[in-house]
Amino acid sequence: MNAREILKDRHGVVRSIAPDATKVGALMVIDDGKLLGLISERDYTRKVALKDRSSKTTKVSEIMTHKIAHVGPEAGIEKCMDIMGKRRIRHLPVVEKGKVLGVISSTDLLLLTTRALHRPRLLSLRVIDRRS
Repeated sequence: MNAREILKDRHGVVRSIAPDATKVGALMVIDDGKLLGLISERDYTRKVALKDRSSKTTKVSEIMTHKIAHVGPEAGIEKCMDIMGKRRIRHLPVVEKGKVLGVISSTDLLLLTTRALHRPRLLSLRVIDRRS
């Protein structure tokens, strides 16, 4: 299974937000079709709430994460999990030819991995036997 297959059920819907918006959940920041960054609850908490800034006047561009990891649609689950684990991120945009196809969350990967325990053919994760 790869990133394209994970996004299949979303029917091409990409939720995003403009960089000058002031209300947000966890979204990709897109301007003129270009992925500029990502804004999450974590960004809001650390850069607005904990610093006593105003939610109504703080622009997304002031608090969003600018340097974001992303993968292509053919990236396997292992690669997605590896990137998310190493970068300690919960959302991973999927981009093809500069176009955002969607975002994979850590919850998406957790649910797929859990389902694979019951249906091993769903994923092709390598199992490493550390007993020997």
